[in-house]
Amino acid sequence: MSQKPENTVVLGDNMEVLPHLGDATVQLAYLDPPFNTGSTQTRRTLSVISEASTSPATPPSASPATPPRGDRTGFGGRRYRTTQTGRLDYPDAFDDYPGFLRPRLEQVHRLLHGSGTLYLHLDWREAHRCKLLLDEIFGPECFLNEIVWAYDYGGRARDRWPAKHDTVLVYVKTAGAHFFDQDAIERIPYMAPGLVTPEKAARGKLPTDVWWHTIVGTRSAEKTGYPTQKPEGVLRRIVAASSRPGDVVLDCFAGSGTTGAVAAALGRRFVLVDENPEAVRVIRTRLEATRAAARTAYLHPDGTPLDRTDAPATTPRDY
Repeated sequence: MSQKPENTVVLGDNMEVLPHLGDATVQLAYLDPPFNTGSTQTRRTLSVISEASTSPATPPSASPATPPRGDRTGFGGRRYRTTQTGRLDYPDAFDDYPGFLRPRLEQVHRLLHGSGTLYLHLDWREAHRCKLLLDEIFGPECFLNEIVWAYDYGGRARDRWPAKHDTVLVYVKTAGAHFFDQDAIERIPYMAPGLVTPEKAARGKLPTDVWWHTIVGTRSAEKTGYPTQKPEGVLRRIVAASSRPGDVVLDCFAGSGTTGAVAAALGRRFVLVDENPEAVRVIRTRLEATRAAARTAYLHPDGTPLDRTDAPATTPRDY
């Protein structure tokens, strides 16, 4: 590679990587750590093939002892055979969750530029404890927002209000000196457009700290099949508001690489870290379709290239 890559994807524990990044080099950090659900997060991908020789309905003369072909029944009684083509999973249980996050958040605080911002994406299990932790590390005066991302999907509890939101805690490196570009945020429709002028209704309004946004749909073009994948629309709002073109965006729990894909589309540089080889495989596949593909290095924590023939070489530990 003739020049230093603009972007970096590292396969490894983020605590092996973050200490080697320079002070105040990151404008925006988005962290989407495991939520401490107490279980293993799993996502399977299936290939579905129609059993063409199976008729839509069983003829009256057919023997009841004849087993049906395929393992699934679809519209009109047609049978389909499914084959598992992939499986992605990771453990999500921690005895001391704040203890797990503390050294990582301390590193992020060091890495943030004076005008930088951290977005920590959690849910109801640990948000309360992590806010106290962030108050310790950043200072309560550096708390900016508690964003509620509300959605509507999945099962319904019968003995309580169904939990259908995540929490994103937003802290800045320096109180009152953070960067925030309100004009770069995509506006949304008014919920009651008849209560505002036609001009305002046509322009739309700025989002508040409650974001109604759908999850990544089963048939969505951006779906990767990775567990806990977040929608690009949520990350686009964060990256557009809290960074400028050319700034460095960090995601050290990169997962499916949504942060990198959005950062590349908006002209930002990025550093992605994940210890799951399947995550890095998904990220590479996803980024190959973007303009960042030729400007991204894939590395081990020691800075050496990943073992793939098209992995661009770079200077060891030169993140």
